Amino acid sequence: MRVRWWALVAVTLGTFMTYLDNNLGNVALPTIQRDLGLTISGLEWIVSSYILVFAGLMLAGGRLADVLGARRVFLAGLAVFTPASLVAGLAESGGTLIAARAAQGVGAALLTPTALALISQLFPDPAERGRAVGIWSASGALSMALGPTLGGLISENLHWGWIYLINVPIGAVTAGLALWAVRPAGPRTRHSLDLPGLTTSALALFALTYALIEGGALGWTSAPILAAFAVCAAAAVAFVTVERRAAEPMIAVSLFRSRVFTGGVLTSGIWTFGVFGIYFFSALWLQNVLGFSPTQAGASFVPMALVMAVTAILSQRIGALLGIGRTVALGMALMGVAVFLISRVGADAGFADVAPWFILYGLGGGLLVPLTAAVLNGVPKDRSGVASGVLNVSREVFGLLGITVLGALLTARQRASGLPPLPAFLDGYRFTLTVAAAVLLAAIPIALYALRPGRTPGEPQTTAAPETVGSSN
Repeated sequence: MRVRWWALVAVTLGTFMTYLDNNLGNVALPTIQRDLGLTISGLEWIVSSYILVFAGLMLAGGRLADVLGARRVFLAGLAVFTPASLVAGLAESGGTLIAARAAQGVGAALLTPTALALISQLFPDPAERGRAVGIWSASGALSMALGPTLGGLISENLHWGWIYLINVPIGAVTAGLALWAVRPAGPRTRHSLDLPGLTTSALALFALTYALIEGGALGWTSAPILAAFAVCAAAAVAFVTVERRAAEPMIAVSLFRSRVFTGGVLTSGIWTFGVFGIYFFSALWLQNVLGFSPTQAGASFVPMALVMAVTAILSQRIGALLGIGRTVALGMALMGVAVFLISRVGADAGFADVAPWFILYGLGGGLLVPLTAAVLNGVPKDRSGVASGVLNVSREVFGLLGITVLGALLTARQRASGLPPLPAFLDGYRFTLTVAAAVLLAAIPIALYALRPGRTPGEPQTTAAPETVGSSN
């Protein structure tokens, strides 16, 4: 039993490393730009190369975990991510740094879906699994707390390379702990890799992610973006066709017949839509409108993330009292209200005016942890890797949509306001957050319906044998 919880520490550290890396880097981008002499485009690709590869290969990482074994793929992810972090930290040119960040994306695509698959294997009891997912989710919240602040401190006091070099000792400790504590699973029943499914899914996700990242800069009706959307659509159609005919499909259509799985993935995506928008645009708002320094802006998120981490650990008990559907709906309601109240804060506000609503948002975010456990409980063990991949892909894509859609709304509102730059930004920010609040509140009926007890006629039983959910028939 003790070894199993040490295995959870290894899995959590691996995920924490990938999350922390992403949250650390944004604050240091101006410093990196000066040191390496990068253009704005080159600077954007330091972030985009990681996200593009990460999102594009995450389904493939989940499938590899199901076919080759979650432990083996987790260790492979560490073996890619850790050396890539070393190269990134020592990079002396923009090209080297961008390539290293892309390699980090490969490692993260192997680590992230595999982590949830390992938790499903390590904790077969649903109650224990819920507590384990709560601890794992808390690590993500802590990375959001530590990332911006630590990134600001490093960029102001040390060489920016330490933002990436910090992963090297963490990766080494995680690998040693995983080799000792994470035991190989039993015999695997699935052996087909489904290369056509892997190829078409990766192509569709690469194209969609590229379009969402570059659409604002190149123009949504520009030839490259329209071509990317066309490639995404064609690859998605090809993927569905391939999966319907495959003997052992990567994602069987029957997996989405589960009300809990489909509704849970959609609710999780909507949550991420709000999270990405809040972090991205609120960081700009704190610095550009309220006059916070980068370190102060990063520190402003710490109380929210800490509350989210504590609530994540307690959320399993709350879910047992209220029911998962009501708990998740309450979390979305608290976040929606918090986002709306943040939009009412004026330009002369200080930290004391912002903190209560950030904390309320963190409280709501922590209540969404039972959602992840519910989705995992509704999938057979031999599908846990790819199901985790689907869940994480939805988060990445909806997160990019949050930045893209809300960014477009903010820009359009700014241009139409006719106000000076800072008042125009504040007006656009308030309008954008009001829209984000409405989107978050729209997830409440979805959560109440999808996560309610029982099942609808004709729906697969989510706790039954593998052939009832996500089977290849």
